[in-house]
This record gives sequence, structure tokens and C-alpha cells, in this order.
Amino acid sequence: MKLTKHVHACVVLEDQGTTIVVDPGTFATNARDLLSTADAVLITHDHFDHFDVEAVKDVVAQRPDLPVYAPASVIAQIGAGHLIEATDGLAFSVGPVPVQVFLTGHAKIHPDLTMPDNAAYLIGDSAGGSVFHPGDTYLVPGVAVDTLLVPTSGPWTKLGEAVDFVRAVSPRQAVQIHEAMLSEIGQQSTAHFLSEKGLTRTPFTVVPVGESIEIAG
Repeated sequence: MKLTKHVHACVVLEDQGTTIVVDPGTFATNARDLLSTADAVLITHDHFDHFDVEAVKDVVAQRPDLPVYAPASVIAQIGAGHLIEATDGLAFSVGPVPVQVFLTGHAKIHPDLTMPDNAAYLIGDSAGGSVFHPGDTYLVPGVAVDTLLVPTSGPWTKLGEAVDFVRAVSPRQAVQIHEAMLSEIGQQSTAHFLSEKGLTRTPFTVVPVGESIEIAG
């Protein structure tokens, strides 16, 4: 499986001729291009940095058979198309690639703010390598994970909680996502704490935007 990092929370996974786009948010200015070639779209929740409403609606209008998996609040905003609600425990395949949904609430920012549902996705399996995209949570899925995507910036993130997240999941490797609010210095500092050279036993990678890594089972 190949993972290509795009801006912030957006990643593209390609395996055996199948392309999955996760979290095409407004920070990813190439969202429409990515969606135009996708075999399926997975959206974790309805915040703009994960879900570009207009881009998704436009592409779905042109490609009504494109499967979009998302929580109910996202589906309500898209309105029409091949829309599948991402409920807790839902399991499906995109071509040969298995996907499992873990539905929870968005991480808390402040008691005065109401948070939406958040669908985390485990994509792939032990044979071909698996990737866990948690959206805006540090949810521990309780299953084996090869490659863990770790949010590193945002109003809800905390470095100590990110460390505990990586430790609890204990993946083979971790990759930074949700980084747009960190400077280059901040990203490298955070990566150090989250790596085996810092406070975890897990290799931690900062993949530059537009570049890819191969994930092997």
C-alpha cells in the first residue's frame, strides 16, 4: 500500500489499483483533483479542515456513483449521491481493501463547545499493511495497527496525550498528520518527542506534503 501525504489531515491510500481519499478538507487545495480519481472517499467529521463541503458536493454531482463514507452530519450536508453513514463497527471493502469504522466523539476542546461525531478508519489489513486514521481523536482502536497517523496540532491536541496514544496503539510506525498549525521547528520538535528517540518506542515520520511512503504488511 502506498500512502501519499497531502495538506493537514488529507491522505491518499493506493493499493492493488484502488485509490482511497481520506479527509479532503479546505486546506488541501487539490481536493477536487484527488476526489476526481478516487474509488472511495472517507470523511472523519464535519469540520472544514477535514471536509471541503463544496469540493465534495461538486465532485459527487459529477460522479454520483462515488462512494462517500462519513458520519451523519457530513452526509446531511452533501445531500445526494452514493452516501454511506459511517456507524461504529461498520466493515466494508473498497475493491480489495478492507476498512473498519470506529465511531466516537471529537476530542474535547472546551466544555462550552459541542463536538461532532468522529469516524476513525482502519484501512487495510495485516497482509498488506494497515493504516489507522483517527480524525480528531486519540482513539485507541484495540486492534493491531501497522501505521498510525498521529495528529500533532490543533486546538484539541496535547503532546502528552499524543505520546500516550502512540504508546497505547503500539504501531510499527507512526506518521504525522494534522500539522498545519505547527511551524517547521514545531513539527520537528513534536516528532522528536513522539519518536523512539523521545518518549515512545515507535519510529515517527514527518512525510512532506505531496510525498509518499510504502507500507508493507
